[in-house]
Amino acid sequence: MGPTTCRTIGAPVVVRTEERRSVFECWLRRVEDEDAARGVVEEARGTLWDAGHHCSAFVLGPDAATVRSNDDGEPAGTAGMPMLEVLTHAGVIDVVAVVARWFGGTKLGTGGLVRAYSGAVRAALDEARLLTRSLVREVDVRVGHEVAGRLEHDLRARGVAIADTVYGQQVTLRLQVPVHQADALPELLAELTGGAAEPLPGTGTERWVDLA
Repeated sequence: MGPTTCRTIGAPVVVRTEERRSVFECWLRRVEDEDAARGVVEEARGTLWDAGHHCSAFVLGPDAATVRSNDDGEPAGTAGMPMLEVLTHAGVIDVVAVVARWFGGTKLGTGGLVRAYSGAVRAALDEARLLTRSLVREVDVRVGHEVAGRLEHDLRARGVAIADTVYGQQVTLRLQVPVHQADALPELLAELTGGAAEPLPGTGTERWVDLA
């Protein structure tokens, strides 16, 4: 099995930095796929149209299987790759960074460009609200009204989130169980309810969720 937790950003970030009168603006966005990442790059090109360069890097997938970087006309290896290294070092996924540069009249040299582009992304990450994502198995459980309240409390105490509660003749709880705990759920339910609850057949879809 691949990773069951990962980190990403909770909201878009825009940060401006300056290096020897050159101005760098970093956009940091959360994205779901490569098309969305490239869309952010194109949005930056359109919005920041007067910048000389729009360099980019992104990391996608829980196992960071998709990584891309682009120097956009800067000397090879001075922009996109340093930006990508900052993202991978931070351990964030499903994130795109775009750094626009306005030339300030002084050449920065290879080392200066590396420092400036990586520093812009680092500054954006410092401003970002990072959150953890977890792979869970969603399971429905149906119990009587007299059992539901205590069961919700006891499940939360065991690290099981309640995604939804539907009240009818009985109460249906939609549980989000960390995948590494999912196989033990029937036994846990039996223990907490004296055998009165078990997972409903046909449920058990795995999905990624953001943790508060």
